[in-house]
Amino acid sequence: MTAELVVVSAGIATPSSSQLLGDRLADASRRFLAGAGVPVAVRHIQLRTLATDLAHQLTSQVPSAALSEAYAAVGRAVGVIVVTPVFNASYSGLFKQFFDLLDEGAVAGRPVLLAATGGTARHSLVIDTALLPLFHYLKAVVAPLGVFAATGDWGDVSGHLGARIDAASRAFADLVAQRPGTPVADEFELDAGFTDLLRRS
Repeated sequence: MTAELVVVSAGIATPSSSQLLGDRLADASRRFLAGAGVPVAVRHIQLRTLATDLAHQLTSQVPSAALSEAYAAVGRAVGVIVVTPVFNASYSGLFKQFFDLLDEGAVAGRPVLLAATGGTARHSLVIDTALLPLFHYLKAVVAPLGVFAATGDWGDVSGHLGARIDAASRAFADLVAQRPGTPVADEFELDAGFTDLLRRS
């Protein structure tokens, strides 16, 4: 089975800037991994198509077939790219709900590239102030460079956004290439006693 990168994007428009940023990050990451001899396929999960499923699972605690497959894809991935629009200085509720309902430990030890989109550059700190704490809590291996794209970046002919996408994707690809074809989370299994202690704390 071909190793997969999974892109989770929480944009609500069609298409959204979050989806477009996720596409570009995935394309660049796949290109760098191919150059390193690690071919990967890319799977895209657009959370706007799962909004009703997420609300139903929150109230019933039963995931739909589509959500179960999305969770399984994240669990199989050798790397995950996450992109959210900025709502009120943080990630969107749809984005948070997906990761709240994901099985505990699903991204533990897994390379994750953080990205966000917003109207202006004043929202760029969202990666450090909101996304980074969330994925540290989830025990992901966070790529050292994240990408924030403001509305003005998309029409910037200087190529600054493209350069930032390439730099972040190269660093992310380096993490993924360290364990080609094998989810890093396999090495992060906790013994039963420690897991029980965590649940009671």
